[in-house]
Amino acid sequence: MISANALPAASGKGRPITLWILSGLVALAFVGAGGAKLVGGAAMVEEFDKVGLGQWFRYFMYFTGLLEVAAAIGLLIPRYAFYAAVMLAIVMVGAIIAHVTVLGGSPAAAVVLFVLTGIIA
Repeated sequence: MISANALPAASGKGRPITLWILSGLVALAFVGAGGAKLVGGAAMVEEFDKVGLGQWFRYFMYFTGLLEVAAAIGLLIPRYAFYAAVMLAIVMVGAIIAHVTVLGGSPAAAVVLFVLTGIIA
């Protein structure tokens, strides 16, 4: 019988690598989504028009896109990763609420991104 003391201790190096890869993938997703908002992609404009608050609300689309891109970059900087992940989680709460109350459709992508940003934080 092998005692627990005879087993090598886990190095723990896999956890930071996994977190770095996860942060990179989530950052890519938010750069894509935020970038689409910043360039005024047709799908994003249509989504914000569904909210029904008029054309001025499109400025909120640009603001959301800026938050998403800035926080995506922040995810890649260890000093700011926690704050960026929290900011993105808050943005995803807004996205989930918007899908459930106004936009319709599945909020699954927003829920997944919310969970992933929570894991990063």
